[in-house]
Amino acid sequence: MASTIDFSSLTEKDDLTKILGNYWPGIQIYYPPIKYNPLDGSYETIEQAKLRLQKHAYKTNAHTLLFDLEDGCRKKAMSRELLIQELPKFPERNFQVAVRINQFRTEEYEQDLKMLRQIHQYIDVITLSKAGELYGDAEIRDLSSWLVSLDSKITIQPIIEHPKSLQIVSQLMEYSTVKHVVFGIHDFSKAMAYTITPENWINELKTFFNILAMEARINGTGVIGGVEVMLTPHNMPEKCVEQKDIRRWLDLHGDRASRCVYNHAKTETAMGLTGKQVIHPNHINLCKVAFTPSPKEVEQSVAILQAAMDADALLGGAIRYEGEMLDPPMFGKALQNILRAYALRTLAPQDQLFALKVLSKLPVHTIRENWPYGQI
Repeated sequence: MASTIDFSSLTEKDDLTKILGNYWPGIQIYYPPIKYNPLDGSYETIEQAKLRLQKHAYKTNAHTLLFDLEDGCRKKAMSRELLIQELPKFPERNFQVAVRINQFRTEEYEQDLKMLRQIHQYIDVITLSKAGELYGDAEIRDLSSWLVSLDSKITIQPIIEHPKSLQIVSQLMEYSTVKHVVFGIHDFSKAMAYTITPENWINELKTFFNILAMEARINGTGVIGGVEVMLTPHNMPEKCVEQKDIRRWLDLHGDRASRCVYNHAKTETAMGLTGKQVIHPNHINLCKVAFTPSPKEVEQSVAILQAAMDADALLGGAIRYEGEMLDPPMFGKALQNILRAYALRTLAPQDQLFALKVLSKLPVHTIRENWPYGQI
């Protein structure tokens, strides 16, 4: 393998994907296929669920639409029938479709596989609940083999919901179908008999969160953060992308829950996580702005890397930039910031070309050090 990438043959989109891997799961919104209506104490009919799906799911601004067939789903057979009927009708979309299936080798799991066999071409991700708890990494091995038999490109996101799963998580990550894992905080805390709170669960599960993040980094696998249970009354506008906009909106419209969800997402971003699950549409923009580098942050990262290239210091040397001394580790941080924006679908075309230019000047091992999620 060449020590650097030949920039002359690269184009802005296809080759970034080849080098950096696919887009990240980002913000995943749980979507109940058949929903309970507390006002009249009954579940939807399939026709009612179809109308709701067309109204809300078609135009979601989440990165991933996650259909739940497991713990959050009471009408499992109806839900599967809804997906069989409606997923082929989805319009063109710029988000992933994921399905959370039931625990390995249970009766409901087998029914889930029957459904997937019919509509696998419309699904991007299988989220496997309680992964590894019954049969270890054989669960991922068998599910991966089954996907190969379908000639499917679906990836698997194991949910780590038990200390048994955390103990073997490096084995779960060894399969090529596993690009990201999910930290299932509520089941995990139940298994540990830990008491966690909606406001402080990150600190209360910090030890296990850090173990999972470290194992994932070693294996080049992403981590999807914990789902929030607090409900927020207001939706942050999509135009709020810079820190000053976010602070102003939170001051004017945010409540305790909004601030808490946002701060959790910021903490998970600082940990390098590749996604976060949410249960309410009002969480989507709050978490997206926390997870996604803002235009000004990307602009600053581009300026830092350009200054490093101008000084021929990208691989060795230091520069002075806005009152700070920066060296290659800091240049790597700036590159990660740009690539994070790409992975979350917000990097502008001109910045994608700039990213390719920087990558072309780096040895392959340096790219891997900075971005373990790619294809090289």
